[in-house]
Amino acid sequence: MPGKIIVQNLGKKFRWYHPDRPTKLKQVFVRGIKKLRPMGEFWAVRQLSLEVTPGHMVGLIGHNGAGKSTLLRLIGGVGKPDEGNISTHGRIGALLDLGAGSHPDLTGRDNLFLSGVIAGLTRREVASRFDSIVAYAELGEFIDNPLRTYSSGMQMRLAFSVVAHTDPDILLIDEVLSVGDAAFQEKCIQSIKKYKANGSAILLISHDMTQIRELCDEVYWLKDGHTVTHGEPEQVCAQYLESTTSEAKASN
Repeated sequence: MPGKIIVQNLGKKFRWYHPDRPTKLKQVFVRGIKKLRPMGEFWAVRQLSLEVTPGHMVGLIGHNGAGKSTLLRLIGGVGKPDEGNISTHGRIGALLDLGAGSHPDLTGRDNLFLSGVIAGLTRREVASRFDSIVAYAELGEFIDNPLRTYSSGMQMRLAFSVVAHTDPDILLIDEVLSVGDAAFQEKCIQSIKKYKANGSAILLISHDMTQIRELCDEVYWLKDGHTVTHGEPEQVCAQYLESTTSEAKASN
């Protein structure tokens, strides 16, 4: 199941609006139409290129707001770029947001089926994998409880288990491995290694430099939507940590 990701000169911009922007027609008459117009725009990602080949894992590091999550969302099909191109080959499994595609008032069982179908499985395929998904997530006695009663760790276990059972050719992971207990994190890491060995292309966002060093073949350091540098995990992580330390000292 070889997967591949090719990103070429990618750009995505967003508009920002007045904090008192009207949201209802009545408010337009009170606050004025000018506040409906965008006050400016910014590029979350600009001129960004990368490639993830089959059986390789690439890490994305950088401060919050660097463009990492925007990049993963665009690759996962959430939104469209304003510049450049994205080419993906294979089924995509994405863990971008624990709340994405789920409903807090539905049970874990209902959300499992919902997430599985959103991920590209048929209802019959989800049903055939149901017991395995629940067992992997370790949620047997809680699966018929509303999702709003789940802890963030329980939600992560369910979300990761569903994605793991879609047999993804491309795996996009945005920080969710930082949620939950150490034992389940290790189970997730072993699953990721298995998919990598089977030819999946994997992109991981993490602030855990140890995790990045141990898992990734290459690392991209992003800042303000641009690539600062990329290369061997040990070297790039060391440069990033040195820069972060220098910035912290300068601000004191």
